[in-house]
Amino acid sequence: MSLRLATFNIENLMSRFDFSGFRNNLKQDRVLRLFDVKSEAEYQRLEEARTIAHTDDTRQMSALAIADCDADILCLQEADNMAALQAFEYGYLFRMVGSGYRQKYLIDGNDSRGIDVAVLVREETRDGQKIECVDVKSHAAVTYADFDLFNDALAATNVPGDRVFKRDCLELDFRIGGRPLTLFVVHFKSMGPAREGLDGRTATMPVRRAEAAAVRRIIENRFGADNMAGKMFAICGDMNDYQERIDVLGDRRNGYSFVPRQETQSALDILSHDGFVENTMRRRPELDRWTLFHSRGPEERHLCQLDYIWLSPALAKRNPASVPEIIRAGQPYRTIFPKGQEVERYPRTGWDRPKASDHCPVVISLNV
Repeated sequence: MSLRLATFNIENLMSRFDFSGFRNNLKQDRVLRLFDVKSEAEYQRLEEARTIAHTDDTRQMSALAIADCDADILCLQEADNMAALQAFEYGYLFRMVGSGYRQKYLIDGNDSRGIDVAVLVREETRDGQKIECVDVKSHAAVTYADFDLFNDALAATNVPGDRVFKRDCLELDFRIGGRPLTLFVVHFKSMGPAREGLDGRTATMPVRRAEAAAVRRIIENRFGADNMAGKMFAICGDMNDYQERIDVLGDRRNGYSFVPRQETQSALDILSHDGFVENTMRRRPELDRWTLFHSRGPEERHLCQLDYIWLSPALAKRNPASVPEIIRAGQPYRTIFPKGQEVERYPRTGWDRPKASDHCPVVISLNV
């Protein structure tokens, strides 16, 4: 029986406004910086109008990207709460795909902004097999001390009693046509600003290493470290890290070139170094595995994979020919595509916004 499994960082599916930009320029939208705003009350009115004006086009594109996934189980990152998820499903997804995702799972996690991981589930697969969610468990309360993960690298910004996951690791047990499948849905620590002479990715690497180690520990505790053979599970989500990237060189006038390179270190090595799980994106060509375009200007541009569906060895072995699909039609026009990978964007896509998300949804068809 076939199951379509997808993951997508939908980006800031929020049901509230953020007015912190009035006092913190780093959080202020670039549009409002163009205007001389006299008071906080005026700023709030303008921010409300700006947010509402941008949101409708953005969510139409997010819904189009999800519709193109045509997933039976969809793992989301950056959902504000269940009310926001339900409003999005009713107001946007329903118009694209009908009443497809009757089952919704979201548990409040640790993110200070309130963005959580969530899972949307159809009642049946496309070939009519019942999808039953047997159990849902949050691991948001796990601390560094619980798993003995605290170290000197973490001590600069954390204490042993701090929670490992900056959002959550949501564990869901399914039965697909009677067969078991377990999902671990995550959203790892973002690559923050540079700190103490380190670039943002390096500075935040210890936190993601701990998150990856905790996910592995949770899985090993669940199934038994010596009893992993034959277990059907997948790890889905935005890992905010990568093991390889494609540097984008050149400019609009002279053209671009794309140079792949392997990273010397990645938090994701903890999951992959001994074959604990398989990144099936490696089944795609080297220049065609990316899910995000990163740019801080002409001097720092690259394509990389931040969004993953890792398969257990048993599940990967059962699906040796399954290759993930990447939905890129919701990318903004500023994303620089390698030659031959260009796609037709969704209607009204902008240079930077509106867009479905900076992240591309990833979907894979699996026999379970």
